[in-house]
Amino acid sequence: MKLSCFIFLLFFVSTSLAAVPPNSIYERFLQCFSNQTCTTPDKLCDVVLPQSSAIFTPTLRAYIRNARFNTSTSPKPLIVIAARSESHVQATVLCTKSLNFQLKTRSGGHDYDGLSYVSSSPFFVLDMSYLRNITVDMADDGGSAWVGAGATLGEVYYNIWQNSKTHGTHGFPAGVCPTVGAGGHISGGGYGNMIRKYGLSVDYVTDAKIVDVKGRVLDRKSMGEDLFWAINGGGGASFGVILAFKIKLVPVPPTVTVFRVEQTLEENALDMVHKWQFVAPKTSPDLFMRLMMQPVTRNTTQTVRASVVALFLGKQSDLMSLLTKEFPELRLKTENCTEMTWIQSAMWWANVDNATVVKPEIMLDRNPDSASFLKRKSDYVETEISKEGLDFLFKKLMEAGKLGLVFNPYGGKMSEVATTKTPFPHRKRLFKVQHSMNWKDAGTEAESSFMEKTRSFYSYMAPFVTKNPRHTYLNYRDLDIGINSHGPNSYREAEVYGRKYFGENFDRLVKVKTAVDPENFFRDEQSIPTLPTKPSLR
Repeated sequence: MKLSCFIFLLFFVSTSLAAVPPNSIYERFLQCFSNQTCTTPDKLCDVVLPQSSAIFTPTLRAYIRNARFNTSTSPKPLIVIAARSESHVQATVLCTKSLNFQLKTRSGGHDYDGLSYVSSSPFFVLDMSYLRNITVDMADDGGSAWVGAGATLGEVYYNIWQNSKTHGTHGFPAGVCPTVGAGGHISGGGYGNMIRKYGLSVDYVTDAKIVDVKGRVLDRKSMGEDLFWAINGGGGASFGVILAFKIKLVPVPPTVTVFRVEQTLEENALDMVHKWQFVAPKTSPDLFMRLMMQPVTRNTTQTVRASVVALFLGKQSDLMSLLTKEFPELRLKTENCTEMTWIQSAMWWANVDNATVVKPEIMLDRNPDSASFLKRKSDYVETEISKEGLDFLFKKLMEAGKLGLVFNPYGGKMSEVATTKTPFPHRKRLFKVQHSMNWKDAGTEAESSFMEKTRSFYSYMAPFVTKNPRHTYLNYRDLDIGINSHGPNSYREAEVYGRKYFGENFDRLVKVKTAVDPENFFRDEQSIPTLPTKPSLR
């Protein structure tokens, strides 16, 4: 920055902030931010937001997606930075570091345990929701896109649809919830209903832009392959601030098929669920069949409802032929199936009614400031669960009352990729389990009750899932599996949850972290730790 700019800003800040208590955190941060961006403070009133700002609370609440962390007693940041440019992100990193505060970076706010916007230490929140630019280039290598970290998956899908109409149909293998932020989703090893055909989102990242601990904007070439590897499945928040990812688009057929089939225990759901384990991970890679189970009441009797929700990258007739042969227990009928375009299937999976009629613009709706109370946990299964085991789990589900289970099948492309290609280590499993608890009652009493039920069922699941360690999915954040206090035992504390999230890849992540952020500025309750001595990257 030019000296004249600095002198002017210093004068402007010192005179215009006379009403602010001297040496306040906000004043010091704002002065630093002004100096770094060469912007006068009056131009930053919608960017640097202290708690006294009229837009502080609406901005903070807009992307809190778990109501457990949206209460009057939830820890609040001292400042929210609503970044509008790369230079705002650079200034945020440098100024937060100079004040020795913790920085939480939030893209879409879907971190299940709130780590992107809550902390027990004094902290600032860097809100990336304005950095949502998406640039699609269909002439580049069969189709690519630069996606800002603050873009939602719905915006990604809409822009791909808009730009690929005349180039054949294209899509991208990522999550089914359209309000999830791309930055967190992709950096954590995102997946969706094309996982068996194409693998993970990170398998199609070809470049990235990140702000490092020194405030530099780095791309793949300047950051190096080790850091690029780490942010493609190891989570971005341990290494810097993700600005954008460049993704390679994938071809999808002009017609796809979706279906939902439900069975209760009285309708032989046990046989269907048992058989699902042998079919869903091994069938055609064009078919993804998610299995959801939850307790319901039918005719005053409690039972378990098992639902198979599917995407088939092809026509209904081919799907019927496939499943009539491989999965008769599903009892799939033609009337259960609906043919549609890929973008319509994205809306259907997002629970949009009349997905074949509604315009895709609905995917641009961010639904700000909407959240329920929830807790999520995850597991991985590598050996099919017996009917006796499933019967036991169904009984425990009914005892829990509200808990749902979601089984997501792997196989296909997933099993073909090495477990060390990206930090995501779980590719060879049969399927992933999500434990899902939602409730509407506010207050600590309700929260304690539902959290206890979720944790109890998690203990009942233990005999049927991976062990030593019990593996967990990073994007289904779960603070129950370990917390890092960032004291003298930081590495040991991190190894507990790190091995569950990353398996053998944890060691390489620690090495990268130590090299690029040796003072551990980018940290949270489950971040990658540093080693005591700095290794060289070779």
